[in-house]
Amino acid sequence: MSATLIEVRRPYSEADEVAMLDAVHGALVSAFRLPPEDRNMRLVVHEPHRFACSPRLADPERFTLVSIDCFAGRSVDAKRRLYSEIVERLSAFGIPRDHIMITVRDIPAESWGIRGGQAACDVDLGFEVRT
Repeated sequence: MSATLIEVRRPYSEADEVAMLDAVHGALVSAFRLPPEDRNMRLVVHEPHRFACSPRLADPERFTLVSIDCFAGRSVDAKRRLYSEIVERLSAFGIPRDHIMITVRDIPAESWGIRGGQAACDVDLGFEVRT
């Protein structure tokens, strides 16, 4: 289980926005072994003046922030795979690799309310969180 937010500073076509969501989701499925149907994702396009980034970036309009809230328990190696896969997949949209920032927030399962208001720690998720 994860909740993912992709924030960008410029508009993309609808097809590219869907493909960006698919790209990040694919990285989560691969690196964190999420079930493919486990999708909780948002893409937000900000006006550049409302989303500051480093002026040292070569193309600041392409700065992209990916924030992932997930169950605690993934290994550092799994996170490294995730970071690498996200950067690789988003570079297909012309986003320079060094313009992508990714944050992963590990949240204990008891802090997630899912499937009708149950604590996630009380639910058989159907997949292993430890990767």
